[in-house]
Amino acid sequence: MCAMGGARVITKKTSADFEKMLVAGKCVAAMHTATREAAAPGVTTRDLDNIAREVLADHDCTPSFLGYGSPDNPFPGVICASPNSAIVHGIPGDYTLKDGDIISIDAGAIYEGWHGDAAYTMAIGDVPDDVANLLKVTEEALWAGLAQAKHGNRLGDIGAAISAVAEPHGIGVVRDYVGHGIGRQMHEAPSVPNYGTAGKGLRLKKGMALAIEPMFNLGTQDSVVLDDDWTVVTADGKWSAHFEHTVLITDKGSIVSTLPEPVEV
Repeated sequence: MCAMGGARVITKKTSADFEKMLVAGKCVAAMHTATREAAAPGVTTRDLDNIAREVLADHDCTPSFLGYGSPDNPFPGVICASPNSAIVHGIPGDYTLKDGDIISIDAGAIYEGWHGDAAYTMAIGDVPDDVANLLKVTEEALWAGLAQAKHGNRLGDIGAAISAVAEPHGIGVVRDYVGHGIGRQMHEAPSVPNYGTAGKGLRLKKGMALAIEPMFNLGTQDSVVLDDDWTVVTADGKWSAHFEHTVLITDKGSIVSTLPEPVEV
């Protein structure tokens, strides 16, 4: 689940904290695997949410997203399910997937108070070449950003690497929603934009954990929030892709924690 900024605190994690985040991350990865395998024509986004709830229970984790937000409008799902022109924060419900759709699934899990957060976008059946390229480029940008999340680098190195992947394709890089620090809170400082200047910004240090999440649109970068006060869609109705992983910065390298098996970058 992406952030929009705001006052939060940078927290430094210990190796023991990271071990718990790795458990949460493995649960998120399992939520991704289960929902990806189930996503097909005729399946509703509520069906996918129910599957993700079962995974959480199986992994002795609790959901990051369920109940998140203001008391008068808490988020009602354990995943965000955002089809087609929805960028992020889609509420699981009656929407039924059909051939030619794309669907973004964002999942979060908590293990003993520590969070993991990650997202993917997939095609349902065949999609046009420009849509397939959007998914490919957005995922490439995620890994370009993750590669810069290292002790001693700057925050701007991440955003610059992400936007550089988008630029040759004329893709809209969403600016209103960004990545974030993560730990005992799902959203901690710093905010992690998907644009920036290499060599500028906050110095990254061991003990930090970041959720890096490029959101790219086929058209304009501009977005609109629907009447449910959650779902964010593209302003021009063109389709959007979203990929995210949590990365843990250690003195021995950085670890992507929200995969079935952690990977060093």
